[in-house]
Parts: sequence; structure tokens; C-alpha cells
Amino acid sequence: MLKRTRTLLGSLAVAVVMTLVPTAGGAAADTYWQCVPFARLVSGIQIFGDAYTWWKQALGKYEEGFTPKAGAVLCFKPTERMRLGHVAVVSQVLTDRIVQITHANWSPIEGSRGKIEKDVTLVDVSPQGDWSQVKVWYDPNRDLGGSTYATEGFIYPDAKARVAANSAISRTENTAIAMAQSAANQMASVVRPGAGPLQMLSQAVDSTDRIAALIAAATKGDNSN
Repeated sequence: MLKRTRTLLGSLAVAVVMTLVPTAGGAAADTYWQCVPFARLVSGIQIFGDAYTWWKQALGKYEEGFTPKAGAVLCFKPTERMRLGHVAVVSQVLTDRIVQITHANWSPIEGSRGKIEKDVTLVDVSPQGDWSQVKVWYDPNRDLGGSTYATEGFIYPDAKARVAANSAISRTENTAIAMAQSAANQMASVVRPGAGPLQMLSQAVDSTDRIAALIAAATKGDNSN
């Protein structure tokens, strides 16, 4: 049961970490996320600055290429409406022309930007099949967006970056579990007097929505966000 709990909470870890990781100045991160700090956190690639600068900054520091790989960061070229460019992390490669990406601040979700989209579709529409032109899932359409975006290519994380990313996610999973247990403990006294946090959590594990509600309850009570 505990293993299943960890698996379900792990699927929520990326979302939870957005409210927990401190900024460079030490303040708690806001729930509005730009693509750059999110991509840096998830990939472990230590590049700073606007998204359109990542491709040149990676030269000589990280391997670059034009083949998608899980964990790689895809760099988008600036456009008139996206002047700072964009970066997205490849979640998994599905075919030679389709991947899933996880990124931040792309689609407006429930009318708001700065949100995280996990495992959404990106399609290579370049004539040469080199991923230089792509279409991206746009949530309001519930389909690919109508625009085509030019890209620079992929930046591949090295071993050090992968360790950093795994460490960040591991810390987040542990925090998520602690937050859910804390929320369950708070709810236990109201819902079922005498019930302990682990008992409440075991009951909640049968529904992912309930676990999400526990984490939401914990984060809602954190005024540092």
C-alpha cells in the first residue's frame, strides 16, 4: 500500500515542487512559473538567462543535437509574440515525429498562464524531419495549436545534470508525502476523530483525486507561496 502511495504521489511531484523550490533570492517560489526555471529544475541543466539564449550558452557545456531524447531540453526560437523564446523538456519519445513534453507557461489553463503542462504532445512538422519546425499541444483547443514554431534543437543533460534532476524530484516526492500526511492529520480530527495520518492516507490512496486534494489542502495553508 505504501509503495502504491509513493507512486501516486510521485505523479504529482512536479506540480508540488513548483510551490516549494526557493528562488535565487531565497524567497519561496510563486505558483506562476516561467519556462526557464521549470526546465532547469526538471532537466538539471544549469543554464540561466532567457530561453532564446540557452542554445548558444550550451555550446561547449552540454551536448546538442537534433534528435529527441527523454530528458533533453528543446529550445524554441523567438517569435514576435514569444520574444524571449521558450524551452521545454522531453518527457518521452513516441515516434520519429511525435514526442511528449513537459513545460511551463505555454497554454492558459483555466484562464491563467504560468501553469505546468505534463506529458503533452509535440509534433515535428519540418520538411527534413529534423525537428526544426514543430506544432505544440494547446490546451484551450484540446489539440495541437494552429501555429508552427521554429526551434534550435535539443540540449542533452550530462550525468551531473541527471543526478541533480533526480535529486530534486526525490526531495519533492518526500516533501509531497510529508505534506499529504500532514494534511491527513489535520483532516482526521474533523472527519474521523482518533484516526491517524497514515490511516487516513491509506484510505485516500484509492483515489488519486483524494490525494491531490490532500496536497492542495496542505499547500493552500502555506502562506509563504
